[in-house]
Parts: sequence; C-alpha cells; structure tokens
Amino acid sequence: MASTPESVTPKTDADRVIIFDTTLRDGEQSPGISLDEGEKLEIAEQLARLGVDVIEAGFPIASQGDFESVQAIARSVSGPIICGLSRTALGDIDRCWEAIEPAARRRIHVFIATSETHMVHKLRMTRDQVKAEAASGVARAREYTEDVEFSPEDASRSDFEFMCEVLQIAVDNGATTLNIPDTVGFAVPDEYAQRLANVRKVVKGDYVVSTHCHNDLGLAVANSLAAVQLGARQIECAVNGLGERAGNAALEEIVMALRTRADFFGGIDTGIKSEELARTSRLVSRLTGYPVQYNKAVVGRNAFAHESGIHQHGVLNERTTYEIMDPAAVGQGESKIVLGKHSGRHAFADTLKKMGYDLSGDALNQVFTRFKELADRKVELSDADLEALVAEEVGDTVRYAFSLVAIECSGGTNSTPTASIVLDHDGEKLEASAEGDGMVDAACKAIRIATGIDGNLTDYAVTSVTGGVDALADVALRFDVDGVSMPGRGLSTDVVEASARAFLNAINRIVRVRDSGENPNSVSRPGSITP
Repeated sequence: MASTPESVTPKTDADRVIIFDTTLRDGEQSPGISLDEGEKLEIAEQLARLGVDVIEAGFPIASQGDFESVQAIARSVSGPIICGLSRTALGDIDRCWEAIEPAARRRIHVFIATSETHMVHKLRMTRDQVKAEAASGVARAREYTEDVEFSPEDASRSDFEFMCEVLQIAVDNGATTLNIPDTVGFAVPDEYAQRLANVRKVVKGDYVVSTHCHNDLGLAVANSLAAVQLGARQIECAVNGLGERAGNAALEEIVMALRTRADFFGGIDTGIKSEELARTSRLVSRLTGYPVQYNKAVVGRNAFAHESGIHQHGVLNERTTYEIMDPAAVGQGESKIVLGKHSGRHAFADTLKKMGYDLSGDALNQVFTRFKELADRKVELSDADLEALVAEEVGDTVRYAFSLVAIECSGGTNSTPTASIVLDHDGEKLEASAEGDGMVDAACKAIRIATGIDGNLTDYAVTSVTGGVDALADVALRFDVDGVSMPGRGLSTDVVEASARAFLNAINRIVRVRDSGENPNSVSRPGSITP
C-alpha cells in the first residue's frame, strides 16, 4: 500500500502552537450528545473558518454513522488536516484511512493504553504485547499517510520508562506527533509539563509533542499551558471544553490565554481567528444541546458583563480597568452593562442615554431613586423596565393608546377563570371583565373587550428572566389584526400580568401603525431583556 504525497504535520517553531480540535470526536462522546452527519459537517466548516490546524472528525470504526460523517467532512472541508482516531488493530486503521482518504490533508491518530491499570483491567495485555501492537499499528498507518499521531492512553498514570519505550517504538515506525494524554485528568501542571519535557529528552527522533488534557480536577487548561512553556507545540482541545466526564481543555481559553499573556508565554501564538470564537461556541452549544455556563471564560454570557457600580464606572471611563480582553476580539461585541441593585448612577445614566433618554439633574435623581427601589425586587432590569420608569417619572415622548391601570384575576380547579381589567385611554378609564380557559386567556379577552380590538393571537411564549423568588416572567407574543401582525412583550413578577402587558403592547403597536399609516415591517421589535 503506497501513500499519496500530501502535506503532513504543520511544521512548528518556538512561536507557534498547533490547535488540534477534538470537539467532533472527544466532545461528541459527552453523555447525551449525538450529532448527525449534517450537524458534524456544519461544526467542521465553522472550525475551518475559526482556523484550527487539525480537525479530529471522529472514530470511524465506532459506527457506520461515524464513518460516514468523517468521510463527509474529509470530502467537503478544506483547510485543516482531517484526522480520524483508530485503535492499533489493523482493521481499525484500514477503516480510518478509508474515511479520511478524500481529504486533501489527512492524519491517522493511533492509540493504545500504557498504564498498568488499563493494560491489566481493560486490554488484558502484557507490556510486550502493547509494544507489539504500537509497532504494527503505527507502521500500518504510515503505509497510508506520512502524518501519523500516536497516543499512549492514560499517559499521566503510566510508568514513565515503559511509556517512553512505547513512544520510541512509535517514532521508529513513523509517528510524527507524540500526544501525551492526561486521559483521566489526574495530572497537575508542573508534573504534567515536566513529563512532556522529559519525553523530549528521552525519545529520539523528529516529532511534535502534543497535549491532551481532561478537566476532572479543573486543571486541563493549566496543564496544557504549562506543557507549552516546556516545549509542547500541539494542544488537543475542544470548543466550550466539551469531552468525556468533566471535559477537555477549552479551545477558547487556550487561545486567549496565549494571546492575552503573550508577555509570559514569550509570544507563542496560534493561527486561530479569535473573532470567530463566540460564534463557534454558540453553534456548538446549539447543536449539541450543551448550554454554556453564564460565567464561562471568554465565551460565557457574563464574560464581559458588569453590574457592580464601581466596575461599571471604571469600564465606561476606560474598558481596560476591568477587562483584560477586548470583547470584539473574541466575537462578543462590546462590554455589557447589566443594571441591577449594585449598579451606580454613572452606568444608569449612560444606559438611558443609549436608549435615547438624556436625563440630568433632578430628573435623573428621581428616576434613579425609583430604579434602586425596583432593582431590590427584580435583580436585573431590562430596557422595558427602564422605559416604564422614565415614562412614570418624567413622561415618555412615545404615545401609547392604552395603558394598564389594574388587573385582577381568579381561578382554580373548581371555578371558571375570570379577569377584570382597568385601562387608561387618554385619561378615560376603560373597564371590562371576561371568563376564559385560564387566567391568561381571560385577561386577554377582557383587554379585547375594553379596547374594542379583536384578532388572532398566533404566538405565545413565556420564559423566566431571572431565578429565585424575584423571578421575572418574560412573555413574548404576536397578535394579528386585519393583516397587521405585531409582536408584544411584557415583564412582571406575575405571569398573568406579564401576559396582559405583552398583549396590550402588541395592541398599542397596531394602533400606532393604523394612526400613522407606516409599514408594519418597519416597526421595531420589543427590546431585549438585558443589554
């Protein structure tokens, strides 16, 4: 079997680290994740846009579906090396090659365990058998491609001398990358980094040393970076830190740590287009169903959000007072000022100004006092809350046809749900009552009666904006009247009241369109909950 000439492992130097992304292989092994071919292809294409050097597309022998997904990626995705994982069994390697062969640049990643625990209890092999397997597996892979990676599984718990014997065998049979996996997240930074440095001293040959760290002790990124300091020039990682158990080293954290602390790491960098990090994170989260924790480094929702008044004041004056990275550099847009009870007057006034309310003096003091009262109950305040505050305290330039004065509802398992509504319409009080299938339905019917506007409620969704006893109900809906379709949004600590406000919001928009004759498609949608 002769290999086709091709590009092999990217040549590295002291200033370049290869990013080997295993989101589609190790990441997909996370419990509950099962990506189909189309989803894996979509992620692979985004990884190529992100600029990863190697995509480990899957484990082709694992299933027919995995084989087809890897092959589809090999056929369609250009740029990165497309890698398939394989055990040392010759049939596994043949299958792996068949899957990745269509790629312009391809790699076979061969592995076998070298720790006593794995050899005795999983492989049931002797040391000599493991060495023989490593030799035959790597040699077979090298017949197909010049780019062969070898991993001694559970390396951080392996006998060092024996592991190096196996690694030397791999290099002698053609391996060009030696990956030293901390398979169970057992290592600590100094120990792990020194192990990799010692491998370089003991194992002779021309190869790249690679890391593959799991996060069982929360040290995956720290271990990987420590190894880079001592000579590792490939890091295996996954978007959002996905992977078995507690996951792998997080790609976004690795990339931005090297870039942000270039002074410490001597200018070592990657080829990653960092502005694609947030988009990649969101895509992977959406397709895998694994949410990104709010306080996740680099790509979390709160990574560049500030609520403390002191922090907000600093960031508004000079971003670098509390941010070591530019949010735009990782695709996160701009710093987010979150208004809550810890927020200060400076941030409050700045947020209002961006919304079009330029308040100062007594007017600002008056609204800020009410803001603090509401913030004690609602935790975070939305644009809608702020608009309501300004309207209540100093008046609003936007005219609303109907405003909610009062709402009373009742219902239960043995009674018909009812609602009574009081609205204000240019100083006139409009009152109505109605029964419904539930209290929300009854409230909406009462509003229809009071306003005299009827139509079809086509969409309705309610979510909790915050957690705990002060949780806000965020209701979003769409109301159609005579061909005019409008969204509405309402916020309250009570779901029925929030629904009534959302319904009334949509009706007011419809009235505004009717009165002005403007194009319904040009009317802005309700604002987001938090900037």
